[in-house]
Amino acid sequence: QVQLVESGGGLVQAGGSLRLSCAASGRTFSSYAMGWFRQAPGKEREFVAAISHRGGSTEYAASVKGRFTISRDNPNDMVYLQMISLKPEDTAVYYCAADSTWLTTQYQYWGQGTQVTVSS
Repeated sequence: QVQLVESGGGLVQAGGSLRLSCAASGRTFSSYAMGWFRQAPGKEREFVAAISHRGGSTEYAASVKGRFTISRDNPNDMVYLQMISLKPEDTAVYYCAADSTWLTTQYQYWGQGTQVTVSS
């Protein structure tokens, strides 16, 4: 089992940047592929980005490609989401997720989320 805690959310103006962090604890962090998802008010949760177990592969939603970067630090059990050129439509609760399978559609472990609000 792995526990996930997100941090780094906040209020930022359009065009600004934020870096989200996700701290993992429990089983060996490198056993898990990691993902970021988000859920805006009144909308379904959507995929944002994913990174493979050792960080060699990444995937992004089309809406964030070129603006968001996912990375991980396995020795320190951390995964990050660097967000630049933020837009009001990026406003959502952002969740970190972990699963032993790369590019799964059903992540097993989830954090509690961190709010990102982008003002226009």
